[in-house]
Parts: sequence; structure tokens; C-alpha cells
Amino acid sequence: MTTRPEGRTASASPERCPADARPEAPTARTADARPEAPTARTADARPEAHAAHTAPTARTANAPAHAPAAAPAARRRPRLASAPPPYLRLLTATQFAFNIGFYAVLPYLATHLGSGLGMAGWLVGLVLGLRTFSQQGLFVVGGALTDRYGPRPVVLAGCALRIAGFGWLAFAGSTATVIAAVLLIGFAAALFSPAVESEAAREAVRHERATGSPRAHVLALFSAAGQAGAFLGPLLGSLLLLLGGGFRAACLAGALVFVAVLAGHARLMPHRERVRDVPEAEAETAATTRTAQPGRPALRAVFANRAFLLLCLAYSGYLVAYNQLYLSLPVEVQRATGSEAALGWLFALSSLLVVAVQLPLTRLSARRIAPRTALITGLAVVAAGFAAVPLTPAGPRGLLPAATFVVLLTLGQMLLVPAARGLVPDLVEDRQLGLATGALSSVSGIAVLAGSAATGALLDVSAPVRWAVLAAVPLTGAVLAFTLPAGRGGKEPGARAVAG
Repeated sequence: MTTRPEGRTASASPERCPADARPEAPTARTADARPEAPTARTADARPEAHAAHTAPTARTANAPAHAPAAAPAARRRPRLASAPPPYLRLLTATQFAFNIGFYAVLPYLATHLGSGLGMAGWLVGLVLGLRTFSQQGLFVVGGALTDRYGPRPVVLAGCALRIAGFGWLAFAGSTATVIAAVLLIGFAAALFSPAVESEAAREAVRHERATGSPRAHVLALFSAAGQAGAFLGPLLGSLLLLLGGGFRAACLAGALVFVAVLAGHARLMPHRERVRDVPEAEAETAATTRTAQPGRPALRAVFANRAFLLLCLAYSGYLVAYNQLYLSLPVEVQRATGSEAALGWLFALSSLLVVAVQLPLTRLSARRIAPRTALITGLAVVAAGFAAVPLTPAGPRGLLPAATFVVLLTLGQMLLVPAARGLVPDLVEDRQLGLATGALSSVSGIAVLAGSAATGALLDVSAPVRWAVLAAVPLTGAVLAFTLPAGRGGKEPGARAVAG
């Protein structure tokens, strides 16, 4: 796992270096305009930050050498409540719309395949697995294409494929056509999701440098918007089913959502330089741990980055744990109540918790801890959720252990997901951010596929043993996360330069 506001043109792109930051203009360089100081950028090079600065603070090439220096961004007081610029708001709205369209269809796919088309249970599982693989497993492809061609064509192509996939699935009646449609639906997300997510991470870093507002706050807003869409999408699908439209109506409604997204992006998203076309001198660096070397293939450079691979492994521990919502949780609910009817309420509880708590929790963590600490804490909370299941009293309806698991898993997710996404720009080159964002999901998706078989075998063992073994998965991820750089944000060293 995307449009820029119409007010931003290619000449005003933040990747472009203003006159006073170019190497051939030494007369505009002063002590506080060194390449590593973010204030060397002029106000007009960042349209979204222009309103936050007065004219005297902006350095230009025509400014005399004795002109007062701009206040370093590192010393600006963080403004946690500062509004994101238009492009970030657009990315957030995009994520919201994506999930409404997708989740209007996904919850009802298995029932449609089994009851509507008469597929055997193993075949239904195969179709759902192929959809997951074509999406998560191919995120790295979408990320690489984003780095090569820029986000606009990748997002537009992904939206077009999603429209075609939903339209095809609405009328598919055979196994072959259903498989082809779900593969198309999954690959569409493998295109647009990395493009949107990498742009959100890149713009969150720029917003942080321009305003001092922690990037985790922006990424948390992005995540909360996605969860809100995931909550409203099933309601839209349910409404269509209740009105008698059936699964076909849900598919067509999902397609219409993506038609609107495609039209909006085609109109609003500006053409901009590919990330690879930005000169090396203009690429903003965020950490000293980057290992990519000129001339090395981008994919090889990303996967040769030890710190990034450790992040992928730690994040994989979370995704394997999160997948238990669809594997171990139904078994627990069935054991406790005799049916799976309560699953819908538990999923609604998770979505509502994210919508209500994500932003304030992220603001609090961004003020007090660095991204690495948030990642470790989140993984530990997820592990506690697994450990709590056999230890929690059943309660009046027998659902208290399952509800405790869902709440702790969701709280851990809210801590660690923005932190993990916020660490990616610190670990890889800016021009490889799309590829790295896709690789993070692809590696984790492969881990989920491998881990699902192993965790599925645990369903036959006693519940205390099963939940204890599952708790060890995110706990191992937390141990791996200890080896990562602290990241920017919070009060740990390495964050003070930005948060001040």
C-alpha cells in the first residue's frame, strides 16, 4: 500500500531546490542554510508552509549576506494541532473512499461464493487467498512503479483496474471468471495503495519539517480515515442487501465509488517529476542509516538495507497477529457462544475504537516517545491481547476474553502502524520510498501466508497453549524492533532536532 491539490504546480514541488539551496549559488548559503538544515528551503518552495512564515523569515537568493537568518525548523515549537496541507487532506480522503468502496463488497464475498455460486469451502478459501496474495504480495510492484513513474499514473491505473474488477465480479458466474475478477481487484490495490501510502509518508515528513507537527499525527489521521471507511463500507453493503439489490448491487456500488475517485484524481492530481528524476543534491535525507548506493538496482538496494529488513520482520509479527482476527477469533467466539454471530459486533468495536481513539492516542505518543518506542509498545500490547484470552473470565455472555483481545489488538495497532510507516522515510532513500512502502507490505504479506498455515495447525491444540504461542509472535517483533533507530518524534535523541 492520490492527488495533489490544484494549487501546487511542478515548479512549486517540494522536491525542487530553490535558488539559495543549489550548489552553484554559494553566495546565498549561510551558516544556517546548509544542506542538512531544512530552513535552507524558501517559503515559496513549500506552498503549504508559506502561510506559516512571515516575509522576513524566508531566505531568497537576493537576500544580503547580513540578512537575519531564518529560525531553524528544529527550534520551532511543534504544533500538534496544525492543519495538514491540502495534499495531505486529499490523500486522507482518498484512503477513506478506497475503503468504503472495498469494504462494501469484501465482507459478503465468501457468502456469495459459497451460497450464491455453490463453491466448495476449500475453493472459497482459495479464491480469498488469491485475492490476498495478488494484493499484499504484489505491493512491491506498485511501489516500484510509483518510484519509476510517479504516483499519478499508478493511482489512476489502479482505480481503473478496480472499477473493471468490481464490474466483472458483479456478473461473474464461473470459477475461472471469479478468480480472474478477484485477481484484478487485488492487483488494483497493489498499484494504488503503495502509491497513496508512500505519498502520505513523504508529505508527512515535509509537513513535520515545515511546522514541527509530528509526522505520526498525520499518519494516524490517514489510518483513522481508512478505518472509518472500513466501518462505513460494510454498512453500505448491508443496506444494499437489505434493499434487495444483492451482491451484484454491492459490487456496482463499490465500482461507482472508484469511478468518483478516478474522476477526482484525474482532475486534481498534478503531474510531477518522478522521484528518480530529482537530483541527488535535492533529495532530503532523514537519517544516516541509509545504505542505498548509486548504480545498484533499487530493489537490491532496499533489501540490502538491514535496518529496513528488521522493520519488515517486526511489522510482519504484527500482521501475522492481526490475521488472527480472521482465523483464531472466530474459533474463540464459536467456542464461547456456539455461533459466530457476535463477530460482526467485535469488528465494529475495533473500527469504532480506531475512529474514536486513534488521533488522541497518537498525539500523546508523538509528544512523549519516538517512533521506535511506539512500535515496540504497540507490539507488546498486541502480545498482551493474546495472553489475556486464556486468563480473562468468560463474563456473562462468554465474550469478555474475545472482546479483551480485540481491544488490546486494536490499541496496539493504533500505536505501531503510524510508527512503522513513519520509520520508513528514516531508513530508505527518498527516491525509493514507494518501493520500500510496497516492500514492507509484500514481505509482511508473505509472512502472513506462511504463518497462516502454522497458526492454523494450532487450532487443534488446547486454547491456553495456542494463545501463548500466538503471543510470542508479536513479542518477537518487539524484540527485533529494539535494534531499529529511534526515528524522529517524541523526546528520544534523534527526535529533538525536529520536535524541538
